[in-house]
Amino acid sequence: MSWVMEEWKEGLSSRVLQKIHELESQVDKLKKERQHRQFQLESLEAALQKQKQKVENEKKEVAILKRENRSLMELCDSLEKAKQKISHELQVKQSQVIIQSEQLNPSKKYVERLEQELKR
Repeated sequence: MSWVMEEWKEGLSSRVLQKIHELESQVDKLKKERQHRQFQLESLEAALQKQKQKVENEKKEVAILKRENRSLMELCDSLEKAKQKISHELQVKQSQVIIQSEQLNPSKKYVERLEQELKR
């Protein structure tokens, strides 16, 4: 097949043959360069796809973390409200204890007086 490719060159001057050879060399060089650039392009496209996937995964992770953060904040709010309610209830009970303690003091004194009278 290569003899067919070379047949058309028969009878051409050496200067023309030299120019044809230069052009063929240039074509070969450009083909190799195009293949190299095509490979680079494919490599870059693969790297880009990998980066896009990585970004997409990170976006999903951020969304999950935001939901988790929101949930934890709601839980914190709920716990803070429960703490305030319990604190209020504790204050109410402490007040009741103080009141009952004050009510108990006269009775204690009365009982002590009765005990002293009994001892006499």
